[in-house]
Amino acid sequence: MHVVLADPPAFTPPYDHELASALARAGAEVELVTAPFRFGARPRPAGYRLEESFYRRSAHIERRLLRLGLRAFEHPVAMRRLLRRSADVLHLQWLAAPELDVALLRSSRPLVFTAHDLLPRRTGRRTRLWKRLFNRFDRVVVHSERGREALTAFGVAPEALRVIPHPVFRSAPDRADDGRTVLAPGVIRPYKGLPDALEAVLALPEARLLVAGNPRVPLDELRARGGTRVEWRLGYLGAAELERALSEATVAVFPYADELDQSGALLQALGAGLPAVVYDVGGLGEVVSRFEAGRVV
Repeated sequence: MHVVLADPPAFTPPYDHELASALARAGAEVELVTAPFRFGARPRPAGYRLEESFYRRSAHIERRLLRLGLRAFEHPVAMRRLLRRSADVLHLQWLAAPELDVALLRSSRPLVFTAHDLLPRRTGRRTRLWKRLFNRFDRVVVHSERGREALTAFGVAPEALRVIPHPVFRSAPDRADDGRTVLAPGVIRPYKGLPDALEAVLALPEARLLVAGNPRVPLDELRARGGTRVEWRLGYLGAAELERALSEATVAVFPYADELDQSGALLQALGAGLPAVVYDVGGLGEVVSRFEAGRVV
């Protein structure tokens, strides 16, 4: 079987790599089509072919508005090229431009989509758009039973939905925690509840907060409130920096809003043997409860 995996915006290189490698080990011929990763080195292909044919020019532009403007021209060309590929299955991980993709996604071959964010934050309120998009796919993959329930209620045909739990990302960092460090890992976005994490830490006299990730929101107010109780390691964390943060943490926290199905940052923490405290949203509570890997609040 020839499978083409596509992550046009290169949102999740580690996940893409693990899935492509696993399919190759199972005997499939696998191509991963994506964009250049802007924040560091991606994993080396293992048994699959890698092609970075999305956003070849805009990926190297630092100015955000200019980059997004050029992408609007690059995207339709790259998506049409993707859809013309010969494959038994085309599996999309993310839709980088839903407003364009709803018109572009036409294919005679089976189409699969993984709904990592059940309804993406930027366009999630456009229900008609997403109902049309979901109808373009023969199968829609979610990572939790709650994800299945949410998309069924949204109107996705139950027979099109498949639950495939997201595995942990295994690692074995040397333990170097002090028994009081709370880790808030991952890209810092509004829905991730960093103010809640800070409030909880400040309520515990001996606790300290380690924030490790690339900020997408202003942090001046939180930094002022946290003072010396918070350490900020801002920016994209490579493998070594992430391992260091995981090794120094006592517990990881994920006070997320209900906008996603599963969290890669959570599964990296659990894969490193770190207990987690999560809000009961999306599939976060399912995995923590099922494996007794922390607390659901």
